[in-house]
Amino acid sequence: MDSRVFLAFCICFLSLVPDLAHSATDKQTQGSVLRLTTGVSSAPFDPTRVTQISWRPRAFLYKGFLSDEECDHLIHLAKDKLEKSMVADNNSGKSIESEVRTSSGMFLRKAQDEVVASVEARIGAWTFLPEDNGEAIQILHYEHGQKYEPHFDYFYDKINQELGGHRVATVLMYLSDVKRGGETVFPNSEAKDTQPQDGDWSDCAKNGYAVKPNKGDALLFFSLHPNATTDPLSLHGSCPVIEGEKWSATKWIHVRSFEKAARKANGDCSDENENCALWAAAGECESNPNYMVGSKNMGGFCRKSCKVCSSSS
Repeated sequence: MDSRVFLAFCICFLSLVPDLAHSATDKQTQGSVLRLTTGVSSAPFDPTRVTQISWRPRAFLYKGFLSDEECDHLIHLAKDKLEKSMVADNNSGKSIESEVRTSSGMFLRKAQDEVVASVEARIGAWTFLPEDNGEAIQILHYEHGQKYEPHFDYFYDKINQELGGHRVATVLMYLSDVKRGGETVFPNSEAKDTQPQDGDWSDCAKNGYAVKPNKGDALLFFSLHPNATTDPLSLHGSCPVIEGEKWSATKWIHVRSFEKAARKANGDCSDENENCALWAAAGECESNPNYMVGSKNMGGFCRKSCKVCSSSS
């Protein structure tokens, strides 16, 4: 199935039925809680905690997505490894420093430990998108006055689009409460004029539909329409912290497998199936090239055995 068609199907399904979760593995239900048993953890998903906060752009808030212990653990993993946050240059695709984004952060490793693996499994259950399509979780820290000006999570440059395609969805998890400021704001949201805002909101938050950072909550929003075109209403930013500090964790999810694209971009040559050598010897590299070798937009599963990358020679 074409990746754009598959993506459109997944997004349409989630948009129409946002309170459903899916897993190809064992499913157990207890009341309103769907528990998904995966190879690494049992990820509880409670649809009663999910609220649709906007339809244009499509955005959903999950109250209590993370426990206090999980939030504290993720902060602990990152606290001594923070570096100045970067942005992607629209022309070159390279990561550069910019005053548009003044936070500090770092990337965890995928399935770095049981807590990280459990969170990643829960994200997969909620978004109904493959875990392989996600980047590693990025932990971010905002001190007083630090911010991220409104921006899009999809790309303008072709280099980043080659790494799994556009980012279709973002899951933003709040790891701490913020006394004042630090809201996530959607300046172009069609709901921006309908949200009541009292004196607790910052001036920045009043420029659009905003979500307050509450410890444990998670915000899911889509950067692409169901037909896989980019959504300009998904413009979003992180308002300056006025009082306190802000910790958050971000998971970006792409149209295609980010894992395979990242390995291919880094020159890593390996087989994805233990039978690749046998299949290659049987002539499958020539008779079934899409699976074995891959195409322009998708890496194959047996590139090493098919001898199509430098490290196989």
